[in-house]
Amino acid sequence: MSDTETLPGKAPKPSKKERATAARRSKSDKVADRAKKKAARQAKKPHRFAYQALDATGKKVAGVQAGASAGAVHLALVERGLQPIEVVEKRSILQFEITKKRVPRKEVMNFSRQLSVFVAAGVPIMDALEVIEEETTGAMMKNVILSLIASLRGGDTFAAAAAAHPEAFPNYYVGILESAELTGNLDVVLNQLAEYMERDQKARSKITSALIYPSVVAGMSVVTVVVLAVFVLPRFVTFFASLHAKLPLVTRMLLSTSSWTGRNWWLIALVIVVLVAGTITMRRLSKGREILDTLILRLPVIGDIAQTAVLERTCRILASLLRAGVDMPHSMAVVAESANNTVYRKALEGVREDMLEGQGLAGPITRTGLFPGAAKQMFRVGEETGTLDQQLEVAAEYYGRELETKVDHATSLFEPAVIIAMGVVVGFVAVALISAMYGIYRQVKVG
Repeated sequence: MSDTETLPGKAPKPSKKERATAARRSKSDKVADRAKKKAARQAKKPHRFAYQALDATGKKVAGVQAGASAGAVHLALVERGLQPIEVVEKRSILQFEITKKRVPRKEVMNFSRQLSVFVAAGVPIMDALEVIEEETTGAMMKNVILSLIASLRGGDTFAAAAAAHPEAFPNYYVGILESAELTGNLDVVLNQLAEYMERDQKARSKITSALIYPSVVAGMSVVTVVVLAVFVLPRFVTFFASLHAKLPLVTRMLLSTSSWTGRNWWLIALVIVVLVAGTITMRRLSKGREILDTLILRLPVIGDIAQTAVLERTCRILASLLRAGVDMPHSMAVVAESANNTVYRKALEGVREDMLEGQGLAGPITRTGLFPGAAKQMFRVGEETGTLDQQLEVAAEYYGRELETKVDHATSLFEPAVIIAMGVVVGFVAVALISAMYGIYRQVKVG
């Protein structure tokens, strides 16, 4: 009997290819079932969402809207003639989070690139999302994709579904998606978003790498001081007390400081905890965050780096939005919300208001006093020649290089500063102990 023949009354054995196809379909059905169940759970639990949007005149409006999901609220706002900027679920005090969980930018970047390839190849977006979900290893990103599938099955647009997940997709990402869905160039825009996020990821990695060595040196300095103050110096206190010798002033200062630190270590720890908690609380409050951001901009070296980082991000995001076809009022609103500094956010909101009154863009930008001459010139040239997106891209590249240079410069200053500070502390301890030993020797010799 040949391999292809079958016994009477028995069904033919499926081939390996047929079994693999059936397995893929079974997995796809499971994904769809999970997405449907999640959508059903969300539909049963309406929530309240705080939103910020633009009305027909371009003015910013805010309010609270009830809905099953952020995507549903997003669509409801669009139906009311509003352009959503931000939709965030209102949480109770019991749901307060000290730090917000975010999907790693690298995973969002890979997701955007993969989806761009599938859409460019003509694969339906639902099928593409199911395939990407199967290959995604990150738990948070996998849940986000499942929620996207559920929202799309429920009738949401892709941009509205993405707006429901600010932990994965920033405001500018959603704004660009909305324009891409209207113009039909979703694959191109997704690839542009992936490229922007890749450049942003590389810049962050360079800054992190540059700060590793100074941070290690600073950490070791703190550990050394703690060991000296808590474990080493108390032994010398007992030793010197047993000799009944008169100690030099510098030694008495050192031993008093060490003794006070040993007795009041809990107070030091409490002060550190209060400072950290206070800083986190201030960052959560609008007025407190404005005070901290203003202080950061006024710091000698850090302020210059923070300003350059905000300028690079502002130019890059605005260039991406304009290149994707997003209208100028909406672009400026998204850019203002995406600014990492409250001072710049308020200034950009003011620029947008002046622009809506017909004052253009370059003039209000200049009046803020927050943009250097090179940036103001590029804004003016781009506005006059109609090449604002190109000028902004050039400005973003320029400030990106400036940011790298300033971070390297700050690191080169920080490293020797930490080493010198460490040397001063260790030298002070050495001088105090040596002078005490020499004084005791002299007293013993004279006696």
